[in-house]
Amino acid sequence: MFDDYLTWKPFFDIVPMQDGDCPPASELHGQRFSRQWSAEEVASLLHQNGVFGFSALQSNAFFSRPLGGFVLSREAAGEAEILTIAVSEKVARSGLGWRLMQAALREAQDRGAESMFLEVDEVNQPAVGLYRRLGFEQVARRPAYYAAADGTRTAALVMRRDLR
Repeated sequence: MFDDYLTWKPFFDIVPMQDGDCPPASELHGQRFSRQWSAEEVASLLHQNGVFGFSALQSNAFFSRPLGGFVLSREAAGEAEILTIAVSEKVARSGLGWRLMQAALREAQDRGAESMFLEVDEVNQPAVGLYRRLGFEQVARRPAYYAAADGTRTAALVMRRDLR
């Protein structure tokens, strides 16, 4: 029985993002990015026209449903973009980012988007690899776009995927 506890893994449901997800999404954003978005900023985005999001909520938790990750996207005039995506370091590389991206891609397509764009820090190779596996291709590069805490600057890769 103790061995089962040691190998226990969390399971997550991918659900539409709700207002109650904004505070933990803000906290998670701050863990994964150099500039944390406040809960109010996340909520403000979520309530804008064309914006949609998905949360990964732990389904086999004992007392609450912790947020394992989230994605915010926007669709307008046939184009969609990923505004931000974050997955908890505790469950990184578990496929949760893939599942969140699949939900965002499906929703964007359902809303009529023909393509989806995103920007990613060129040094974030796990994310770049994920996006390439999802069919995104680099279409531009923005030099010195991101600033790290130590002042160094890195480029943003602009990536695109056809949804037709």
